[in-house]
Amino acid sequence: MLSVSGLCASYGAIQAVKGLEIEVAEGRMVAVLGANGAGKSTTLRSIAGLHRPITGSVRLEGAEISTLPLFKVVRRGLALVPEGRMVVAPLTVEENLMLSSYAGRGVSAPLIERVFELFPRLKERRWQTAGLLSGGEQQMLAIGRALMTQPKVLLLDEPSMGLAPAIVDLVFEAIVTLHRQGQAILLVEQNAEIALSVCDYAYLMKRGEIVSRGTVAEMRAQSAVQDAYLGG
Repeated sequence: MLSVSGLCASYGAIQAVKGLEIEVAEGRMVAVLGANGAGKSTTLRSIAGLHRPITGSVRLEGAEISTLPLFKVVRRGLALVPEGRMVVAPLTVEENLMLSSYAGRGVSAPLIERVFELFPRLKERRWQTAGLLSGGEQQMLAIGRALMTQPKVLLLDEPSMGLAPAIVDLVFEAIVTLHRQGQAILLVEQNAEIALSVCDYAYLMKRGEIVSRGTVAEMRAQSAVQDAYLGG
């Protein structure tokens, strides 16, 4: 469904990622692991159209999307939940969701109810301004906003960052539910243990390159992954 081939991209004046090959099949959840500075976020931003790749191809359902403007990438079915959440603070929860739906295929009450079913806390706070939500609630809202565009592939950038463990559990319960419902997901996550507990397949990045890839079982068996990311 999503195929990335030979992707090279820069962050400022620095070439941050080099020759990436990544695939996310329909209904699969795939992780990109790596330390800070490995190029994970630049990878997602380049796939999503926020950074224009230097070279390489990004194809969604066989169609090239790397040359499209951002709004067309979203309408083709790719949605990014960025690191830092980036909700619209003065708007209410429901207004944030409605605003995001216009970037996709229009407002739909069933879509809003789907988000509220996934995140009951947001339903309780539907008329509260987003800027007054907790960090965890803002992360839920950021995911909800992406879902309002009806993505074929959902890109998640560090969804656990800065959240208390109990809230991380709630967020990942929702992510697992989406996966079980058939949502294709590409997950960037520094916490390898969490990522490998929910994903089907994983890539390991180091200094802008993929240095290892495999199923969850294969990745857990690799000593480099064990020593650096799973505590040995």
